Amino acid sequence: MTSSGPATDLDQVVLPAIPPVHLSSGRLSALQVTDRLRRGSQILGRFETSGLAGFKVSAQGRALRVQVSLSTDERSVSGWHEGRTEMSPRPRLIQVLSQGRLRQCVLLRGRKAHARVAFDLSPDEIPDDGLICVEALDITEGDGVRDEVRTAVAGRVAEDGVAGVRLDKVVFEEPPVVDYDPDTLDGARCELYSLISAGGLANANRQGARVLRSGMFVVNPVLKDRFGSSGRITLRLGTKAEAVSMIPATWRRVNSELRWLRHTTRRLLQSAAPSVERVISVRDGDLGEPAQRVRGNITELELSGPATSPLLVILGPCPDAIPTLESGTEHR
Repeated sequence: MTSSGPATDLDQVVLPAIPPVHLSSGRLSALQVTDRLRRGSQILGRFETSGLAGFKVSAQGRALRVQVSLSTDERSVSGWHEGRTEMSPRPRLIQVLSQGRLRQCVLLRGRKAHARVAFDLSPDEIPDDGLICVEALDITEGDGVRDEVRTAVAGRVAEDGVAGVRLDKVVFEEPPVVDYDPDTLDGARCELYSLISAGGLANANRQGARVLRSGMFVVNPVLKDRFGSSGRITLRLGTKAEAVSMIPATWRRVNSELRWLRHTTRRLLQSAAPSVERVISVRDGDLGEPAQRVRGNITELELSGPATSPLLVILGPCPDAIPTLESGTEHR
């Protein structure tokens, strides 16, 4: 055996991932470091609780775009690795960090929720050894989360929210030279672009309004020159009738759905526009009275595009209807 410093002839040579690359297996050598992440074969792994994955990437002095895919399934519960199966009915609110900085937050609701996170790393954020870390932390953890956020979500989100969450894929690539984006996106596309997170992408091809069943959603810092990255944003909030399968059994027994439809339409027309109770920056705390304007049963919420910290938007009660995000408009 010969050695040169700490290395020996028996040490395996670790080949870094060379962008552009899609990493979707925990068996790849590029996944160098794991903390409370059980490696998978067809996914990168599954978190036992809040944890970390570290990747060796050959950045060669370039900026990198990082895209992270997270999801939940029937095993996404606290203590899943010890055989527990009981799932909390509450949504999960998760921080995603890289190189020690908070990048975005995701809200995951239900057993089959998917979320995408996207952010750019500058060359000076990538060390010479090419180690890039991606962390997933419950919203109650970490030094930078303000107490106002923890108080606002207490009893509204699941405890140990990262437990059992799947790390499906991480993509490393160079940022494109130019990104083109429209000035207006519907609610579903706002989530696809990772501007907002309201429960997860059940169907990446879905378009139209985004139902806000959790009574809250997150507005995230987004990629440079992408929708929501500059100027102010106007989010249009509306209401939607509850689905037939969700209404009480007494209504399901009526002889005609037409009777229910007339009843629901009447209630929707009489219902007030949704209201926003609070807007809280995860890092900076309560932002004061939210700027909102009511037009009929539509509320227009005006926000500054978040640059460094996600914003948590808390909605007021919405009797007889479900609040929705109809669309978002960026004012450049």
